[in-house]
Amino acid sequence: MKDYGLVSIGSHTGFWLKKELVKFSNTNILLVEPVSYNIKELKETIKKHQNIFLEESAISDKDEILPFYYIKRDSINKLKKHWASGIGSFDKSHILSHRSKRFLVEEEDIEMMEIKCLSFSSLIKKYFINKIEKLMLDVEGSEYRILKSIDYKSIKIKEIFFEKKHFDGSFVEGNKYNEIKKILESQGYTISEVDKENVSAKKSF
Repeated sequence: MKDYGLVSIGSHTGFWLKKELVKFSNTNILLVEPVSYNIKELKETIKKHQNIFLEESAISDKDEILPFYYIKRDSINKLKKHWASGIGSFDKSHILSHRSKRFLVEEEDIEMMEIKCLSFSSLIKKYFINKIEKLMLDVEGSEYRILKSIDYKSIKIKEIFFEKKHFDGSFVEGNKYNEIKKILESQGYTISEVDKENVSAKKSF
């Protein structure tokens, strides 16, 4: 079994992880990302780092194959938003819900692929993970099913950093978010809202 400094689910291109990669450079790091053109950039981002494992799949609450939707590579420049490449989802309507006057996403901008999903427990087993210093989740609303599926007694996770704004649907947070907070608090985590979108749950061992 191994200890990991960082496990990031929904790693995108790694651009927003650069500080974390430096911070945990002397530890094992696992990055998870399903979109092929993001993976290509992610590999470029991490090429100078060591002890980094890259899992090219999606994480859910069970092992299964599901349709996964994401913005086509050719549409990124057209839509003129750098974050467009990071809003992949199991729900196509979630991507379309981002449409605004400044982000004119349409059905034709969306690609679908059948994707291999690993449960969180399968991910842990595959990489022999015993302890995680920081778990980061940015998976466009799938945070709920992942966080609810974790067996917190079988693995030590010191900090969980996750996006909360899509817990109960696109740009909605409600009962599911409150449920996860109660679960984490029952496991000894202290919850703090970092900003309007993100939450940090920390636990001392």
